[in-house]
Amino acid sequence: MRSRDISNWMWGEALSMLERAERLQRQFFQHATVAWEPPADIIETAEHVQVQVALPGVGADSITVAVDPGGISISAARAFPCRGDTLNIHRIEIPYGRFERQIALPLGDPYAPLELVDKRLADGVLTLIFKKKEGA
Repeated sequence: MRSRDISNWMWGEALSMLERAERLQRQFFQHATVAWEPPADIIETAEHVQVQVALPGVGADSITVAVDPGGISISAARAFPCRGDTLNIHRIEIPYGRFERQIALPLGDPYAPLELVDKRLADGVLTLIFKKKEGA
């Protein structure tokens, strides 16, 4: 066997091992890491606090919203839309992967306890409506 053939074989084996290691890492650690945070707006009216979160491409059934005394936690995952061995990616600007967004809501009597009265996803925007406490 010529030295050039051995060198090519060694490089091929090394690259194959790296690829397997990356695949294992993605398989076991994908759910533990947060890849991005979506932008959010908080709007207050006389009766409500409205939170809007930009979630294009995220399905409503995959979104988890947790409400606690200081705010809310929103989490889900946005899957990469294309799969295949022969992809030629020219640009990726839209974030993909798991996300978790912690949003602190205004504190004080008008907001305690938080009452989520409406949750909807339309046109890629998650809207959460919280009712203010009576008399606030």
